[in-house]
Amino acid sequence: MSDYRCTVCNWVYEENKEDKKFSELPSSWRCPVCNSKKRVFILLDTKSKIKIKQTVSDVFIEQLTTWGVTNYFGIPGTSTLGVLDAIRKNPKANYLQVRHEQTAAFMASAYGKLTGHVAACLAVAGPGTTNLTTGLYDAKLDNSPVLALTGLVKRQMIGPGTFQEIDQHSLFEPICKFNKVLMSEEQTTKLATLAVKHALIKKGVSHISIPNDVQKLSYRTKILPFKGRITNTNISQPTKLIKEAASVIDKSKRPVIISGFGCINEGENLLKLANKISCPIVTTFRGKGVIDEDHELYVGSHGTIGSTSASDLVQKSDLLIVIGSSFSDMTQIPEKKIIQIDIDPMILGKEFPSEVSLWGNSATIIPLLTKQVSIKNNPKYLLKAKKLKAKWIKLLEKESDATKKPVRPQYIIKALNDLLPKDAVISLDIGENGWWFGRNFFMKKTQKMIMSGYLASMGFGLPGALAAKILYPKREVICITGDGGFTMVMGDFLTAVKNNLPIKVFLFNNKQLGMIMQEQKVENYKNWETELHNCDFAKYAENCGGLGIKVTDPKELPKAIEKALASNKATIVDIDTDPKRFL
Repeated sequence: MSDYRCTVCNWVYEENKEDKKFSELPSSWRCPVCNSKKRVFILLDTKSKIKIKQTVSDVFIEQLTTWGVTNYFGIPGTSTLGVLDAIRKNPKANYLQVRHEQTAAFMASAYGKLTGHVAACLAVAGPGTTNLTTGLYDAKLDNSPVLALTGLVKRQMIGPGTFQEIDQHSLFEPICKFNKVLMSEEQTTKLATLAVKHALIKKGVSHISIPNDVQKLSYRTKILPFKGRITNTNISQPTKLIKEAASVIDKSKRPVIISGFGCINEGENLLKLANKISCPIVTTFRGKGVIDEDHELYVGSHGTIGSTSASDLVQKSDLLIVIGSSFSDMTQIPEKKIIQIDIDPMILGKEFPSEVSLWGNSATIIPLLTKQVSIKNNPKYLLKAKKLKAKWIKLLEKESDATKKPVRPQYIIKALNDLLPKDAVISLDIGENGWWFGRNFFMKKTQKMIMSGYLASMGFGLPGALAAKILYPKREVICITGDGGFTMVMGDFLTAVKNNLPIKVFLFNNKQLGMIMQEQKVENYKNWETELHNCDFAKYAENCGGLGIKVTDPKELPKAIEKALASNKATIVDIDTDPKRFL
């Protein structure tokens, strides 16, 4: 019998107690504590109650895997050999060797964003450690649970200085929720569990450095169980506050729901609320995909890369119901009468006061609110929203000219929109490719999308796709990237080939840092040093052992996409596109 953890509230489903296997529960089953869907649960190990191991490293990895940390990404090196060998010997641990530590950290961050659970990135002391920081900052800013494990020089060499020794603790201090050095055997299980606990509950990065000599020490101890060491974190609000929010909604004439990433798994509940109050839905960029974007209530994404239809409705609304949004500058939520729902109390009232602030899990709060609001019938308002959306779609169709050379980015997105599977997982890089995706792509509710949000780091797309393919081996995993972002991490296309991870990379090749080129133009600077000298990326894919497809004519694009999707190889579709379509 097994245990399963809810990644939203940490409640544990115990098959032994429930007298029913978790796999036998219907897909409609929800967490009895926070109301989250069955798919957010993750398997925990219940077999390792007491273990006798040979080294600190063995005990450390056994403790982590018992708490569900089974995926490790990194590069082997002198100061991590003990930990690496423990991963090798542990049947529950999965290790993926990458070509750069930044990739490992991005993968761990992507894993956390997709699952709500912890994966680990592993790096040697010194340069390996410093290479992790960009990916870990991405996790920090996007509240993704991640564990960073780094090697360290021998204990007696810490401080005086030696080969590859840096002050790793100080380096990680501003990044981490938990940051410790494992200095003795007795700390092993305690620090391992505290690291996971901090990452899960505080939604961020934990880091442990382990000196090389400590990794090899002989040690035996009990492995600590998950149960009883992490409380459930479901948060709701008193009925009085829920009723107060419902009363405000009942009085509104033109409400708009703005759904952010914090609501990404609650599309069904969101639609129930929206249907009951006759309310259109817009999303933030990271919130794309919360519902099927062909749905009549969906109007578009809001913000700098959003739709005119969403912007128009939000500006003319008399109430915004904002759920799970961080209120970033990119989202551009205006100061209006607001009801705000968020799991992070510091986000509530972040930019300006809310009419009613509801602190809690969206999976819990939205159904409670739906029960309290009155039924609204406002067909004229919904018809207006529908017409605005239709006008926007007409504009997008006009832009996506299938005859222009080089291939218009709008047409690339349209072709992908038409041909990608309904359950595709999309890892989006930063750059013009991301701008066009956010603006022009209509997500299906069964598709998933991940990106570097607050940090907005180029190079995220490929590592994110690698992590996604490990998680969803039977689903089509897509990387949408540009030539600038891809070349930062292109060495790890070899990782995809080596490990038989048939990701599909659609590369917008404009031979420019296109977004920077536009920004220079907008700010009245001359275009300078934005040109890129590129290789033939299709040939590069072939040389790596994957499939490479070159597209120079828009007529070739649909067949190229179909060929890529039909392939069982890691694939790059290198598409010539135009950086000057606004100039």
